[in-house]
Amino acid sequence: MKQKSAFVAIVGRPNVGKSSLLNDMLQQKIAIVSSKPQTTRTRIMGVLTENDTQLVFIDTPGLHKPKNSLDQYMLRSVNESVAGVDVCLLVVEAGTKITEGERLFAEKFSSLGVPAVLAINKIDTVKDKAELAPQIAEFSGLYDFTAVVPCSAQTGSGVEVLKKELGSLAAEGGFMFDEDTLTDQPERVLAAEMIREKLLRLLDKEIPHGAAVFVERMKERDDTAIIDIDATIFCERISHKGIIIGKGGSMLKKIGTYARQDMEKFFGCKINLKIWVKVKEDWRNRENILRSLGYDNSDFSN
Repeated sequence: MKQKSAFVAIVGRPNVGKSSLLNDMLQQKIAIVSSKPQTTRTRIMGVLTENDTQLVFIDTPGLHKPKNSLDQYMLRSVNESVAGVDVCLLVVEAGTKITEGERLFAEKFSSLGVPAVLAINKIDTVKDKAELAPQIAEFSGLYDFTAVVPCSAQTGSGVEVLKKELGSLAAEGGFMFDEDTLTDQPERVLAAEMIREKLLRLLDKEIPHGAAVFVERMKERDDTAIIDIDATIFCERISHKGIIIGKGGSMLKKIGTYARQDMEKFFGCKINLKIWVKVKEDWRNRENILRSLGYDNSDFSN
């Protein structure tokens, strides 16, 4: 049985369910999910190995018009991801019209000559599935997709079909990673993202997008199965700091409790989590801060 593999970039506009689909295909949560757009900020890699096929997924930020240096980094992250893969997976939302961003993706696929699969996600929100036919026809006229798969990350419908279609595009040549590899993300990054997800879910939209999380320390105790994690939430305004902490520390406690529960489930042990909140004004436009938070893979001045 010869091993096959493929790098797959998951692309699409914000809030179409790219990260949810990735988590569903992997049957493990490695990418944070929220109802707010632009949740994913970096390229998150997930590895799915089944039988003789390994798919290396790259979950990219949603394509949007950049407003600051962080947004510019995210846009370059999308372009770089598409340029270096074997297959592209374009995720769109069921029942919607083609957007300018989706047209740009199709043009990118054409210029690169890369095979692409179209996933029409959130079909569980459409009562009459016949309504999908015009959307499928419209997108099929935009690009010659290898396959079009209606699916739902929420219910799991169509996900196995999607994996099969992507697997058919893998090429012989061995696996890129060990069979038990799940992601390339360092544990500190995964922990920080779990905290940021709670910010996105619990707070108004302006505050979490102006917040970043950095894990200062992550150390397993020698004498017992407990991991100590010290993390800092950076926000842009003093007023935001007060909201994140909440009355009597109530909101920060809630953020910490929910994040710790996710961490304990993922890492499989008890977590002692401590979180601080600090103000760093306009951090999304400050290159030194962006780099210290891990956004250091491109030149922010371009």
